[in-house]
Amino acid sequence: MFIQTEATPNPATLKFIPGRTVLSDGTADFRSESDTSASPLAARLFEIDGVSGVFLGSDFISVTKGAAEWQHLKPVILGAIMEHYLSGEPTVAGGGANDTAGQSYDPADEEVVRTIKELLETRVRPAVAQDGGDITFSGFRDGVVYLHMRGACSGCPSSTATLRHGIENLLRHFCPEVQEVQAVAAG
Repeated sequence: MFIQTEATPNPATLKFIPGRTVLSDGTADFRSESDTSASPLAARLFEIDGVSGVFLGSDFISVTKGAAEWQHLKPVILGAIMEHYLSGEPTVAGGGANDTAGQSYDPADEEVVRTIKELLETRVRPAVAQDGGDITFSGFRDGVVYLHMRGACSGCPSSTATLRHGIENLLRHFCPEVQEVQAVAAG
């Protein structure tokens, strides 16, 4: 098994590509070891001293580190990923995607929200997935779109610029009702 690695715009996050499906549907974000009960892979990665976050996409695993150095962590993470796939355990038990957290908006805004979600799904999420992250819709109120930044996007130094100059401009172009885009803390 050959696992590729790629840098992400977030220096604290590295993207691992195992060359096989990681999650067949959705994404899963784990910010602490206590969150990993449904994911043998995430639990295995959190056993590594220095791992502070694990994000699972369709064909990649993004790992976020704390103070440790990549030169020490990377070989151990590669070994853990390989061990996981050789074990035959599921990546996440019971489907496992956790990207559908509560969404809040006025039912009168259903049409605007549908357009926002479609733009996120077709134009934003594929682009940020290439960088090892994800952005999911959280809500829309009073002209403000609230988004969850996940994986490499969470805590990335360039995420504010991505929100302001990329996503906000895109959404405002197609939805005049959108005045602003804000990140919300992962729940």
